[in-house]
Amino acid sequence: MLWFHLVSAASTISRSNPYSLNSRSYTLGPKTDLVISNKVISPDGFARSATLAGGTFPGPIITARKGEHFDINVVNRLTDNEMLLSTSVHWHGIRQNGTNYADGVSFVTQCPIAQNHSFLHSFEARNQAGTFWYHSHYSVQQCDGLRGGFIIYDPEDPLSYLYDVDDETTVITLADWYHTVAPVLSHIIGTNAFSILINGLGRYSGGPLSDLAVVSIEYGKRYRLRLIAMSCDPTFTFSIDNHNLTVIEADGELTQPLLVDSLQILAGQRYSVVLVANQPVNNYWIRALPNTFGLNNFDNNQNSAILRYNGAPVAEPTTNTTSTNLLNETNLHAFINPGAPGIPEYGKADINMHLVVNTNTGVYSVNGTTYIPPTVPVLLQILSGAQHATDLLPTGSVYVLGANKVVELTMPAVSAAGPHPIHLHGHSFDVVQSAGSSSFNYVNPVRRDVVSNGVPGDQMVIRWVTDNSGPWFLHCHIDWHLDAGFAVVMAESPSDTQRHLGYIPHAWDELCPIYDSLTPAQIGAQNSYQEAQNMSTKLFPPVI
Repeated sequence: MLWFHLVSAASTISRSNPYSLNSRSYTLGPKTDLVISNKVISPDGFARSATLAGGTFPGPIITARKGEHFDINVVNRLTDNEMLLSTSVHWHGIRQNGTNYADGVSFVTQCPIAQNHSFLHSFEARNQAGTFWYHSHYSVQQCDGLRGGFIIYDPEDPLSYLYDVDDETTVITLADWYHTVAPVLSHIIGTNAFSILINGLGRYSGGPLSDLAVVSIEYGKRYRLRLIAMSCDPTFTFSIDNHNLTVIEADGELTQPLLVDSLQILAGQRYSVVLVANQPVNNYWIRALPNTFGLNNFDNNQNSAILRYNGAPVAEPTTNTTSTNLLNETNLHAFINPGAPGIPEYGKADINMHLVVNTNTGVYSVNGTTYIPPTVPVLLQILSGAQHATDLLPTGSVYVLGANKVVELTMPAVSAAGPHPIHLHGHSFDVVQSAGSSSFNYVNPVRRDVVSNGVPGDQMVIRWVTDNSGPWFLHCHIDWHLDAGFAVVMAESPSDTQRHLGYIPHAWDELCPIYDSLTPAQIGAQNSYQEAQNMSTKLFPPVI
């Protein structure tokens, strides 16, 4: 049984060689192979097989300078049939204007890349700079480990005067970690992480005192910390004991500098914060408290990492946390070209959409329809001639939008399991009403690509312009909820898509025939439902 295999694997952990099964991530340039493979790692002291980019968790940080072209060849070398053997990789926050086929979303913009095959993602980021990330966008594969940072540096960053250091050592990743493979957990209604990893290291309740990540700084310097919430589920409250943080970026968009001492960061979101190393030379706790039942504490120094000043002893901190200035999203304002598009009044956009999300026994629906991935990717349907919502699959989940229109989307909070992080592919959007706020801001709202839709009684309202023809996923970034149907596709001006994309590589055309020829054994995770039955009675109905 999978469960017993994983439990017995814990005995292989060796404290004397803490990195033997968990090599730290490294950096790659914009033109590179990204090899997806399986490897046994123990980031929290528990050994399990994982699905990894570049053999590490997190995967290697992909870095570039603003304006550079990306050629990333995703190479599938997966072998562990207890998990999914195909893959796809999404470059989260990259708008892919004119390259929708490179967005990496299984069954929306492509078929998955089959085992022992590869696909070259060739794209530009078109004036984008900031903090992004990449992850699997095939079922719940991300939760088995395929996640990594993606940073575009701007040599002419207008806020660079605020910081001295900004490199791979100042990227801080926050992730949840599971001791059971994701295909099994995906059948269980309401699953929780075993631990939280900061920069790939953490501890779990009842586990060993495994190593924690260390962020090293020098007294007197100013650091741009790039926070990436690459979680499958939790929202985190992030803080660093005794230090303030100045927010200067949200989701790849610069903000007016804003001083806080803690912030809430949802799955998929990113922030750049400037930390001034002005406290006594010592060790200080870095904290990422998840909203996960049973994990929302610092027992055994879980959910933590170490900020270590040069010259401080090699020891765990003894500091305590107090927060009096939590980030309020409504206080964030776009730094460049502020202002939402269109008439600055609620309901006065060209297209005014209202999406109501409901949940019943763990299954989600949007305006009454549960998203089920089509067998033919939406982009392929459009390129094959489908132009209208009634012609596009999955029925009821594809919304056709006209070209160059201002869209205003309202989404009330969901009744359960929130807050839900809502992500739109292909765009940044202006948050004209944040969850928890009763007011609207069309003058200088924050601009980002993942937003909370809050808790019951809240709603969020966003605006964007349909200037990027193609099908773009809009979904909850909690992977378990996406897998349970919390998604729609925004098909922008389908009649323009072929012209907007221009050349589409032949290798893209080959992905579907190869994937469609796979046997169940070649797809992997064949016994996942039976394994889930051995763990829980609260299961989704089996997929027939």
